[in-house]
Amino acid sequence: MADEAQAPPAEGAPPAEGEAPPPAEGAEGAVEGGEAAPPAEPAEPIKHSYTLFYFNVKALAEPLRYLFAYGGIEYEDVRVTRDEWPALKPTMPMGQMPVLEVDGKRVHQSISMARFLAKTVGLCGANPWEDLQVDIVVDTINDFRLKIAVVSYEPEDEIKEKKLVTLNQEVIPFYLEKLEQTVKDNDGHLALGKLTWADVYFAGITDYMNYMVKRDLLEPYPALRGVVDAINALEPIKAWIEKRPVTEV
Repeated sequence: MADEAQAPPAEGAPPAEGEAPPPAEGAEGAVEGGEAAPPAEPAEPIKHSYTLFYFNVKALAEPLRYLFAYGGIEYEDVRVTRDEWPALKPTMPMGQMPVLEVDGKRVHQSISMARFLAKTVGLCGANPWEDLQVDIVVDTINDFRLKIAVVSYEPEDEIKEKKLVTLNQEVIPFYLEKLEQTVKDNDGHLALGKLTWADVYFAGITDYMNYMVKRDLLEPYPALRGVVDAINALEPIKAWIEKRPVTEV
């Protein structure tokens, strides 16, 4: 009796036990003649364009410039003059600076921009909890800066004199003593016991705070002074400091 004829396997049916599956169409190495296909060329990293808009001062933009320097990121440092600003102001997201332009798209908010750059250069935490620890410190520093600014830019002399008493006797010691202890608790850093963008942000904004209070805020706080000195001694940031425009603030 002749062998019973067997129907061919249906398309897409699994291979019989012990039988190797055929290579998928287009799979690496699956070329006619059995020759291995050459490996695909690695994709080139995407290169973004960055432009930073601010006045010809350090102030709120300097932490951003520090982060650009630390990461070795090329960017255009546009320093807007007072005469140029009225025409440029309507083109800015909220009519203020600093503004960061990334691939032609403009964004504002200096802390958010700094956080973005910190992620780009690898100075954030390793997980959401670590990011929270860094954000807490940066936001505390920014709160401190704002309390100084409210007094520094007070237009009424009599009111300003009263506010200065509270600022110098209460606000400044409170914040700097807290931050000094934070550094001592974190092995010479402001968060996580290691270099993060909190250290870079503080070093970049300190000159502006000193300008507003007309003195060296960190003279009585050696741990905080150590943070700033260590950041300013990093080779890429040191190189930036040496070549940046000389400004009063």
